[in-house]
Amino acid sequence: MKILAIGDLHGKIPKGLPEKDIDLIILTGDLGKADLMRKMCFENVNRKKGGIEERVWTPLQKKNAFIQAYDSTIKILERLRKTAPIYLVYGNVESGDKKTKELSKEIKIKLPFLGKKLKSMKGILNIGGKKKSNAKFSIAGYSYFVETDWVERFEKNDDESLLSSVKGDLKAKKWFGKLKKVDIILTHNPPYGVLDKVNFPSTPKDWQNKKAGSKYLLNYIKRKQPRYAICGHIHEGAGERMVGKTKVINLGCGNWKVLDL
Repeated sequence: MKILAIGDLHGKIPKGLPEKDIDLIILTGDLGKADLMRKMCFENVNRKKGGIEERVWTPLQKKNAFIQAYDSTIKILERLRKTAPIYLVYGNVESGDKKTKELSKEIKIKLPFLGKKLKSMKGILNIGGKKKSNAKFSIAGYSYFVETDWVERFEKNDDESLLSSVKGDLKAKKWFGKLKKVDIILTHNPPYGVLDKVNFPSTPKDWQNKKAGSKYLLNYIKRKQPRYAICGHIHEGAGERMVGKTKVINLGCGNWKVLDL
């Protein structure tokens, strides 16, 4: 079985992707273009760390950032599903339907629901928080999440951020703790200490050279030793490394690899 694994696409399909003899495509999240979203996020991160009041974005600016990511995500998926069925997890660019509903209410503008749209698209499955198995292989996936430990490392005890992360943190800890061995673990986050060091130029200076990966994912890999751990998120961490018998592959931004199972 040939599986085409592709890293964070951010609205652009890489040149030279194989289109024949591919049985399945797996995607690490961050599918859509996020130029507006990234600008809004990092401007306020830097303002906050510089002791400057955060900028208040207008409802229209928030809508435009959302729609840029949503429309480009759908375009990417429409193109790729012509090659093979797709399994994906959400990155931090994708908005779950609950989050979309909250944003829509906040800005008083109706927004499309990505989760609902994906369910209507033949050959596409979000496997975030799920495990799938057949006679040839097994795979489990988990979408982007924030560990409390990450907040403590990067936000330096910012109480509001810390509290907002706790619910997702505990859910992820429980999920990875219960997950049985699979051939492939597909995540947006990389494992802690493995291809996860932050060195991207636009990130705040005090984030540089810090490890941004997941300790829960790392512990799972060490305990269960899946054949592959496929991730993205930290683009500058792109590469391959062995953790015991597991090959960890951070596909970075738009890199791809064919897995033969």
